[in-house]
Amino acid sequence: MADTVERFSDRVENYIKYRPGYPPQVVEYLRDTHGLSPEHLVADIGCGTGVSSLQFLNNGNRVIGVEPNAAMRSAAIRLNADQGRFTCIAGTSESVPLPDSSIDLVVAAQAFHWFEPEATRAEFRRILKPDGHIVLIWNERQLDTTPFLVEYERLLLRYANDYENVRHDRIDEGKLAAFFGTEFHSATFPNAQIFDLEGLKGRMLSSSYMPSESSPVFTAMIEDLGSLFAKHAESGRIKVFYDTNVYVS
Repeated sequence: MADTVERFSDRVENYIKYRPGYPPQVVEYLRDTHGLSPEHLVADIGCGTGVSSLQFLNNGNRVIGVEPNAAMRSAAIRLNADQGRFTCIAGTSESVPLPDSSIDLVVAAQAFHWFEPEATRAEFRRILKPDGHIVLIWNERQLDTTPFLVEYERLLLRYANDYENVRHDRIDEGKLAAFFGTEFHSATFPNAQIFDLEGLKGRMLSSSYMPSESSPVFTAMIEDLGSLFAKHAESGRIKVFYDTNVYVS
């Protein structure tokens, strides 16, 4: 668990600057189909730097971010400093320091693949109100919809440490059904980022599975990324496409 918690500590600034946010359709979907209202209290479990919390803060919700990594918590508080409805506390998905039946919406965004499912489900159910919902959200980068994305995926596979173990496409319908233990609903929305070379580098290095500057392969990796960018960029920019997946109990 300690390794999982600390693996992002040296990537916080890149995470803040270069990780994708979430399209407005996510909150619209939750509002239209599951009755999300500004009065609902949201617990954002594994909130990281607070990017995921922002979409609910913008909806008028009060949000309690729960994050085990101290550097990430500090970043979340800094990022949402102007939001009086945001607090951030230490905790994990298996041990959330919140009262029983206190939360209207339990959210995990870009974090579910780190959780131990059985203990997490029990804890989420404990803090959730009887009529509340569990919401899992993540951005899944498209792998083969453009020539750049095909070659970018190859680059990641060539240099990454444990990339194949943490990809969200490993979470299939069976695993979700086992986690929710009841009927769940899903939706997918388009999302994208546009980067210059520095931005693409930052986006890659925000991922915990990519080698850091201390790695002996770092220089070669960055050179290969630069060559890939030069090959596919248009007017000094490259576009990265995602599917934003939402699953709701």
